[in-house]
Amino acid sequence: MDIQIIVAQPEHTVYAQAICDLIEESAKARGTGIAKRKPAYVEEKMTAGKAIIALIDGKIGGFSYIETWGHGEYVANSGLIVNPEYRRLGLARKIKAAVFKLSRKKYPSAKIFGITTSLPVMKINSDLGYRPVTFSELTQDDAFWEGCKTCPNFDILTRNERQMCLCTAMMAPSAEEVKRKKLEKLEKKRDKIEKKIRR
Repeated sequence: MDIQIIVAQPEHTVYAQAICDLIEESAKARGTGIAKRKPAYVEEKMTAGKAIIALIDGKIGGFSYIETWGHGEYVANSGLIVNPEYRRLGLARKIKAAVFKLSRKKYPSAKIFGITTSLPVMKINSDLGYRPVTFSELTQDDAFWEGCKTCPNFDILTRNERQMCLCTAMMAPSAEEVKRKKLEKLEKKRDKIEKKIRR
């Protein structure tokens, strides 16, 4: 079995319809939480280098993409889907890790967030450094919330003035924040060592 998990390229747009079909089928099966996407939207992400695709022996295995909000202040990793034929291969975890890495590389100063109803996705997010946050901490960009319109829970979201829904909101710090915290930790460690030496 040849498994490739790579940054999608323009030649992968041939898989756009199949990806949209998988997203729709998954939403129907779960009954919650996945907003529909059109092939043109998926193609746009691929041609811009803002998507991760998993290919297994030339067939679509899974997919996820990046979207930016608030003038690049926030990045969402969205549309995670795994072909049911290839479940239990750890693809979701590998795709999430790849799209997370791509997000940090392309947008080092952006906070990375996602909303999901999936417990396995929450676990993967947690392992990547996400933490649960309130909806008020997410981007307030109207265009982001427009993407929720095709979700069957949209009425719950609007009824609660975008403050809560059935989804759990999770956020990870930006690459720059992580780097800054590591440097602060090292400086504190160095200061402690210097104080001990002075004694």
